Amino acid sequence: MSDQPSTTDIDSRQIYLRLLSYVCPYWRMFLLSALGMVIFAATEPAMPAWLRPVIDGSFIDKDPGTIFWTPIILILIFLIRGIGAFIATVAINWVALRVVMDLRKEMFGKLLVLPTRYFASTATGRTVSKGTYDVTQVAQASTEVMVVLVQDGLALIGLLAWMFYLNWKLSLIMLLVTPVLVPALKYANKRMRDLNTRLQERMGDLTHILEETIIGHKVVKLFGGEPYEQQRHDGVANHLRLLNVKVIATSAFLVPTVQIAAVVALAIIVYVASQQASKGQFTAGEFVSYFVAMGLLFRPLKRLTRVNEYLQRGLAAANSVFRLIDEQSEPMTGNVRLDKVQGEVKFDNVSFGYQPAEQVVEQFSLTIAPGESVAFVGASGSGKTTVINLIPRFFHPLAGRISLDGVDLEEFEARNLRSHMSLVSQEIVLFNDTIRANIAYGALGNASEKEIVAAAKAAHVMEFVERLPDGLDTLIGESGLKLSGGQRQRLAIARAILKDAPILLLDEATSALDTHAERHIQQAVDWLRSGRTTLIVAHRLSTIEHADRIVVMERGRIIEIGHHEELIAKNGVYAGLHRTQLSHKPTPQAPVYPEAAKEDAS
Repeated sequence: MSDQPSTTDIDSRQIYLRLLSYVCPYWRMFLLSALGMVIFAATEPAMPAWLRPVIDGSFIDKDPGTIFWTPIILILIFLIRGIGAFIATVAINWVALRVVMDLRKEMFGKLLVLPTRYFASTATGRTVSKGTYDVTQVAQASTEVMVVLVQDGLALIGLLAWMFYLNWKLSLIMLLVTPVLVPALKYANKRMRDLNTRLQERMGDLTHILEETIIGHKVVKLFGGEPYEQQRHDGVANHLRLLNVKVIATSAFLVPTVQIAAVVALAIIVYVASQQASKGQFTAGEFVSYFVAMGLLFRPLKRLTRVNEYLQRGLAAANSVFRLIDEQSEPMTGNVRLDKVQGEVKFDNVSFGYQPAEQVVEQFSLTIAPGESVAFVGASGSGKTTVINLIPRFFHPLAGRISLDGVDLEEFEARNLRSHMSLVSQEIVLFNDTIRANIAYGALGNASEKEIVAAAKAAHVMEFVERLPDGLDTLIGESGLKLSGGQRQRLAIARAILKDAPILLLDEATSALDTHAERHIQQAVDWLRSGRTTLIVAHRLSTIEHADRIVVMERGRIIEIGHHEELIAKNGVYAGLHRTQLSHKPTPQAPVYPEAAKEDAS
């Protein structure tokens, strides 16, 4: 049999050593906790040692000094034991909570710099589970495991030392059971690790299902999805239950295995000790002390055999956490930082695909002059929004080059590049905060009251804010659920107005607005884009008729380009789309898109 350690063992050691590296900054408190554990562990052999003079000195020899001091010594032992337990518990948990906090901070910091591609390919529930469930499991690896290994390990050593001191022959018998336990321990170690890894994956699936159901509760109710969602949830929940049962069964198998081996050794020891006592080789006090020490062995021994469960669960959780931390960050660095840009955007033979085999944008070339407004139209999936997303470097071209004022976007420092851009998309992102905080978000937090109100008025936010009791300080709820769709989009537009960036990216910026609000917002957008480079994606062609140029896309390529009148005169694809929208009149039997304005008007 090879002496080389398994890959799993090597990985476990590496993960645990990396986890302990998070403890290093708090080594003083960790040493304090270790001191408390040593003090507590020292009282374990003190108990059976105390019994020998009690039996021999008090009950047999009836020594007055022994009779006087033994109760005092007992009180002192438990006093010291309590102090040690208090120091160890508080100190080790202080360290563990700091480690968990540091891991959470590092994980959240990583989330802020992960590329958009990561979020597009990873279920949100799994990522959330790493920051909530997995990281708490890591705490067990850094608290329960350390307490058991140090405190119970030292107690076990102390008790064995006392037993060897009393009778080394009997104690050797105890050690004979150790080789028998090695295969069982190795089996339990591997199985625990595998089960806990699968357990954390299923917990991520459960979190994902819960999140989807909560966010999509209206769709679930309206389309009768309750049985389907219940079935999905119950299936994962049952799988979780089965995995937990297997973890418990593995642990339950290990504990009695160790105990049975120990009891066999104990039975042999009782027989040999009885023979020695009958020959006068063992005093009554030594006999009682020895067997009390042996009895006390079972408690730390039992905890030491169960520590593997906590250890493997913690290691599997730590591995999950470290996988997130080790994800490749979005490249933020660059040599170029500009305080001001003119706004010329140039696409030079750009190709991009979310999957290598499928090109969403193909050999795309376009130059947008500073201050020019360019609208992109076309069927869904033609690559319009992808073109918009390439400019702030949410995604990177697979081929070709995109430049701003002649500088390749890849050469910009990412935060500096994005500081020159404002984005309003059809996916409205709002935070569970006040209206004011959502308008003056992030780097805009230092904006004055006058600037915030001006942006809110320009986006027609004040029309509904003035009716709210708390005005701009009204809390809007998670994702702005206390507001209508149109109101949420107005907030997003107000945020873009406040930023006043030289480049505007408008991806269906008025899609959730009613006709009345859209007219006012369109006026604000027309005013805002004056003198700014503006890229607009719109399905409502009426909102882009005044764009300097209109780009018609199909399968990631430009098929028509020109201003509105020019494209109408060509009588091509754009003219056909325009005629279709003009002639389209929704009927009660065939509603198209219900206007969100009805919510705004209420």
